[in-house]
Amino acid sequence: METKKKIKEGFLGQKMIVLTPNIRKSIKNNPLINSFYLTAIGYYPNAVGHDRERKTGSAEFILIYCVDGEGSVELDNKVYNLRANTFFIIPKNTPHRYFSSLKNPWSIYWLHFSGVNSRMIYERSLFEGQSEVHSIPFEQDRIDIFNQIYTMLEESFGTKEMEIMNFRLLYFVTSLIYYKEINPSVYNKDAVSSSISFMKDNLDKRLTVNQLAEQQKISLSHYLRIFKQKTGISPIAYYNQLKIQHSCQYLYFTDKSIKEICTVLGIDDQYYFSRLFSKLIGTSPSEYRKKHKK
Repeated sequence: METKKKIKEGFLGQKMIVLTPNIRKSIKNNPLINSFYLTAIGYYPNAVGHDRERKTGSAEFILIYCVDGEGSVELDNKVYNLRANTFFIIPKNTPHRYFSSLKNPWSIYWLHFSGVNSRMIYERSLFEGQSEVHSIPFEQDRIDIFNQIYTMLEESFGTKEMEIMNFRLLYFVTSLIYYKEINPSVYNKDAVSSSISFMKDNLDKRLTVNQLAEQQKISLSHYLRIFKQKTGISPIAYYNQLKIQHSCQYLYFTDKSIKEICTVLGIDDQYYFSRLFSKLIGTSPSEYRKKHKK
């Protein structure tokens, strides 16, 4: 079987910048950006034969974002396969190998990052404490941010430029890691998220916890448990919070009385409403209206 020559770097159309020790030192001494910063960045299009192994790992975390083709990462005796619109973060100081597919070579954006917050940000990419390949939709804005970072590094290593560049870096990395949280309507399909959407669409009702569980077609005990696990509070407490938050809009933008607001929010007792409002907002409904109407 024909095999291709292994290549660490050197591809037609590639981009690559590695920050020199003196630049890294200036970043480490800058409290604005030393908690999370870039050490190297690059783009390898159609990286035929790309194959890199570090038997002792890297001193920095490595993010690989695949936009075309396929490739793999070997880490902790496991193989993680990347394809178009996926990313993976390799932890620092961990032996690894990554390589492009022979039949369908990958095109990747990659970067190395470090800083006192780098491990925390890396850990946000884990699933139940384990590494995983993340699938994400392609967004041109994300590529534009990457290109802005690269262009700034080509033009200047000044203090302000390094600050702006690393601010953009944090945005780029977190747009990948928090992709589900940034787009909850697209990714949150679990029972709790579905139930919260149902609550928001029915703030004028007087829903009971049994009705909420039935709406999700799960048992009451299971519903209560998973809702508390995800939100930290009970379903009814969350439902009431939504009602109180919505009542603020009526108090601010309308002249509806407290009684009228209770009616449109499905609350029978306006005194109960006032107590709940004061507990959650820290002031009474009338005081809130008086303050904000000014």
